[in-house]
Amino acid sequence: MHHSNRSIASRLWSVVKVVWTVSIIVLATVVGALIGWSNHGIAGAFALGFVGFVAGVFLSSPQFLLQILG
Repeated sequence: MHHSNRSIASRLWSVVKVVWTVSIIVLATVVGALIGWSNHGIAGAFALGFVGFVAGVFLSSPQFLLQILG
C-alpha cells in the first residue's frame, strides 16, 4: 500500500509541474503579444509573442536555463 501512495504523490507532483510550465509559458507569451500589439501592431504582437514564448520556456525551468548558460 505504501508504494501506491508514493505513486499518487509522484503523479500529483508531475501534474503540478506540467500546469506550472504551461501557465508560465502562456503568461509570458500573452504579455509579450500584448506589449507588441500596443506598441507595434500585429507584427510586434507576433514578434514579441514569440520572444515571450522563449522567455517563458526559460522561466518555467530554471535548471534548463542554468544548463544552457553553463
